[in-house]
Amino acid sequence: MKVLVIHQYYLGRNEGGGSRFNEMCKYWSESGIDVTVIAGTVHYATGIKDKKYKGKWNIKEKDGKVNVIRCFVANSYNKNFLGRLFAYFSFMLSSIWAGLFHIGKIDVIIATSPPLTVGFTAIVLSIVKKTPFISEVRDIWPDSAIQSGVLKNKLLIKLSYWLESISYKRAKKIVVLTPAFRDYLIKKGINSNKVSFIPNAADLDIFKPANKYNWVRKKYGLEDKFVILYTGAHGRANGLLQLIETANLLKGYKDIVFMLIGDGMEKPMLKEAAKKLSLQNVIFVDTQPKHKIVDFINASDVGIAVLRKLEIFKTVYPNKIFDYMACAKPIIIGIDGAARKLVEKAGAGIFAEPENSESIKNAILFFYNNRKMCKIYGDKGYRFVQNQMNRQIMAKKYMEVMENVGKRNF
Repeated sequence: MKVLVIHQYYLGRNEGGGSRFNEMCKYWSESGIDVTVIAGTVHYATGIKDKKYKGKWNIKEKDGKVNVIRCFVANSYNKNFLGRLFAYFSFMLSSIWAGLFHIGKIDVIIATSPPLTVGFTAIVLSIVKKTPFISEVRDIWPDSAIQSGVLKNKLLIKLSYWLESISYKRAKKIVVLTPAFRDYLIKKGINSNKVSFIPNAADLDIFKPANKYNWVRKKYGLEDKFVILYTGAHGRANGLLQLIETANLLKGYKDIVFMLIGDGMEKPMLKEAAKKLSLQNVIFVDTQPKHKIVDFINASDVGIAVLRKLEIFKTVYPNKIFDYMACAKPIIIGIDGAARKLVEKAGAGIFAEPENSESIKNAILFFYNNRKMCKIYGDKGYRFVQNQMNRQIMAKKYMEVMENVGKRNF
């Protein structure tokens, strides 16, 4: 079987971030599937383009056995919303070009969004190549962008809903990452038989428990500290100012430290906020590759996941919670809804009210004052991902969906 994946944010070698498809594609290619990925040239969190991609429209490379075609993305990606919008459309054009002139016969196409513009690429290529496609929904767009205040222009909102609608209509199958996403689509009139649930999961070949007193603690002077770790995007939707406010409430505890790893448009603002409050208990670290981020997680005492308090975020499963569980770390989940239910089902952590620094503070102090509970919650989460939520199980499930779709007549 020959599979084409359209994923603007597919990670490059040693890049940090969401690696769902890097791991999926690795497993599929090792299972004998011929996998090609059409990907972007700008990292979604840092907005940085590697110099080898500058001035290039399409460039071919390999990720193990996976064929990758990197396609032009405008350098305006991380400047502002309009710059990001222009970057989305530049990738749409360059990815269509790559699909038309660099891709031969294929059996099935997978388009994973956001951004929604990848759906248009998939539609064009599916028509030209007479190939069915699967639309994967990693986030509910445009609703999440509208609710978070990122998308305000009425014309762009209308265009976004149109892109969403035609992507779902033309797709032979829709893959969602949470049960709440499935419910959302059914309410929009999508037949439930068209929707498959394949959630994020733990990469157990990368993330696993290890000694807490590693090089990370030595490098950052954390030997005797109680470390609260956040990994991931520093964007508007994440609402990380709530962690800065919580750090301010806890600055009297000299051994509690917040470590924020990642990048995004709001990171300069967060650094400035911490500076204005004269906080000595917040450490900012740039985005780290997967083989290093595991050491940061293992060096921590508690992993935290937060988003802004918006209704749409009750539908999500942030991938960081699986990384924390795979390293047997207890979780403070500052996201209500699906993510809270998953963490509580696993017995892996406790809930804190989103955008409520007092609630987050109390959750931190629960673990700080009850160190044995860190191990109890951490062990439960580890057993949960081992038995139910590991990436290989989900990759096999995805293969069954692909094989079913690929057998159908277009």
